[in-house]
Amino acid sequence: MKTTAYLFAVLLLASSCVSSKIYDDLKAQNDTLKLENRQLMSQLDSLSGGGDSFSEKIKKKLEAIKSEKSRLQMELEATKNTLQQLQTSYDALESNSSENLTENLKRNRDLLEQLEEKEKRLNEESLRLQKLKEALALRSKRIEELERIIADKDAKLKKLKLAISKALIDFEGKGLTVTQRNGKVYVSMENKLLFKSGSWAVNPNGKKAVNLVGNVLAKNPEIAVLIEGHTDNVPYSGNGNINNNWDLSTKRATAIVAILSKNPNINKTNLTAAGRGEYAPVASNATPEGRAQNRRIEIILTPKLDELSKLLEEED
Repeated sequence: MKTTAYLFAVLLLASSCVSSKIYDDLKAQNDTLKLENRQLMSQLDSLSGGGDSFSEKIKKKLEAIKSEKSRLQMELEATKNTLQQLQTSYDALESNSSENLTENLKRNRDLLEQLEEKEKRLNEESLRLQKLKEALALRSKRIEELERIIADKDAKLKKLKLAISKALIDFEGKGLTVTQRNGKVYVSMENKLLFKSGSWAVNPNGKKAVNLVGNVLAKNPEIAVLIEGHTDNVPYSGNGNINNNWDLSTKRATAIVAILSKNPNINKTNLTAAGRGEYAPVASNATPEGRAQNRRIEIILTPKLDELSKLLEEED
């Protein structure tokens, strides 16, 4: 409206200065502008709907848009915060999961190594137990063999003792005894049955007893024979080539070996003579009875244990 009036005033002012043609043209343009103005105002009125002005509606619309924008901005900020929190939680969870995974992997590796070590030890222990089992079986077999050998030896000794006791039955109680102890058979003959005092010559009765023992030994070639001479502690005072009791006991043991060796069926390598003198008494030398028991010849019979020795050597 103000623009139109302004233009009209200008036209009036300039009417005196311009030609009529120009004035007419300007007037036509002014009319056209007025018509356009009215049309625009009509359009504005139609747009305003007859109520608030267009500018007010625009203002309200802008305020609504601003309010919506503010609300959306707040929601955006809230969403951003939520997203940030979720990202932080996710990062923490991912970091924690990674740490747990690494820890679990390490624990699993440790457990696997422990399992492999235990399996290795188990295999070694199984192998050791198998070897022990085999060694135990072998040892049990050897023990059975040892028991068999010992049982055979004891049976042979018992049989040998019975044979000698039977052969010397006429001499038992006359200074001769046959005993079995410590895995051996002992034939003990007092000197009164064999020798005169201070002598190593065997009398006829003594030779008979020794020969009877020899007959049994001839039938048992696996028996080792040790002849020991013993005296009492009374110093030797006789005549002859004797130095002392030890010397006398040795000569008496040798005299018995000489009788046994005459038996052709006795293996001479089985015979051994030894003098013990007064140093292995079986009774006290304080009494005549004790000294008489100490003056003796002992024939000690021992089964040869070659088989047993071989078995023990194999075990070593």
